[in-house]
Amino acid sequence: MATKSREIPAALTLTDAAHARIAELMEKAPDDAVGVKLSTPQRGCSGLAYSVDYVTQADPMDEKIETPGGDFYVDAGSVLYLIGSTMDWEEDDFVSGFTFDNPNAKGACGCGESFMV
Repeated sequence: MATKSREIPAALTLTDAAHARIAELMEKAPDDAVGVKLSTPQRGCSGLAYSVDYVTQADPMDEKIETPGGDFYVDAGSVLYLIGSTMDWEEDDFVSGFTFDNPNAKGACGCGESFMV
């Protein structure tokens, strides 16, 4: 009997605006950057924060999401906090940044800089 395999969905979904922003970041990236990485370090009054940075070396434990503009990585230690999330890029006259619709977040601080699970 043959074993069926199926493609595993990515931990999070990227909107078209997030894809476009990753492409812009990769166009301006340092020469040694291999991609952009999302992690959730402990920070802020609620416990965890979202952090997006360039990476210079791929970690085989991280989840790799191929985007039209370059590789996007999700920190292996953060995947459980992000499953089912949607990452977007929002920009207006006063602020711009990545935003997250995270069904795992049980609360957030008043300023919106950190969240708890």
